[in-house]
Amino acid sequence: MPKNQIELSIVIVSSRRDTLKTCLKSIYEAKTKLSLEIIVVDNASIGSEVNGLKNDFKSVKFIRRDENGGFGENNNLGMRIAVGRYVLLLNDDTKIIQENIFDEMLNWMDKNPKVGVSGCALMNPDMKSLQGSGGYFPTLFRVFAWWSFLDDIPFLDRLIKPYHPLHGWSPFYKGDRYFMEPHKQDWVTGAFYLMRKKALDKVGLFDEDFFLYVEEVDLSYRFTKSGWEIWYLPQWRIVHYGQMTTGSERAILDELKNLILFYEKHYPKWQIPILRVILKLGIILRFIVFGILKGVKVSKIYAKAFSTI
Repeated sequence: MPKNQIELSIVIVSSRRDTLKTCLKSIYEAKTKLSLEIIVVDNASIGSEVNGLKNDFKSVKFIRRDENGGFGENNNLGMRIAVGRYVLLLNDDTKIIQENIFDEMLNWMDKNPKVGVSGCALMNPDMKSLQGSGGYFPTLFRVFAWWSFLDDIPFLDRLIKPYHPLHGWSPFYKGDRYFMEPHKQDWVTGAFYLMRKKALDKVGLFDEDFFLYVEEVDLSYRFTKSGWEIWYLPQWRIVHYGQMTTGSERAILDELKNLILFYEKHYPKWQIPILRVILKLGIILRFIVFGILKGVKVSKIYAKAFSTI
């Protein structure tokens, strides 16, 4: 490695001063022998409050934007100027809790040259339970299994290799067993998305047509199509304070819309009408199940989703 080369570029998109400050502080407190660059994309924070952290973190590169951009678009701004051998996309609502996590994960990547992307375990703030982090590509069967709760059946989920392995927002959730062991999978979440820079240079940046949700699935798909492996590595962990919930209207509508966009980009056109039918049937099922479990408010979200698919 050339002398003085940056080994890890960390790109963080934020519009929230408090969460960003906690995240940055935890990065600096983590022990590392690596040469780092940290790039913060200020996503139109009110009163430039994110920019106000410059005095506290003088070595951080801040990019200010005045319009609220999407997840992919904002991260692209940071990745375009990143020069590290590896590039890590890190959510601002995370906290580094393990010393040497960066050194150890990069060392693992160096020893596994076929791996283009890796992700670590995302812990809930209770420091006891895990969140979901990625899964497998959304084939028609996997989408059907997801929306029919078929992939929530214990043991059967391992055979299906689900798009979204069993998480805490499923009504049949029994634990986070899937995310306890390291394994190869199709995609990992953008909350902690560690990439080999030379692989990223080949596959390209995020498709900015995906404003929010599914953009990391699309990017991961391009990594795998280029021959790179993607691994989930729970021996390393961070805390993630935010996560998608069943009752989030924005999350549901955007994921459904972008799932269709993913199919339009990568799968045969004849599959798209079948996908729409599967989604509509699944929405009806969720309207009933979550309406009983979560109430009228959630039912209204799925009623809206049905009319937009």
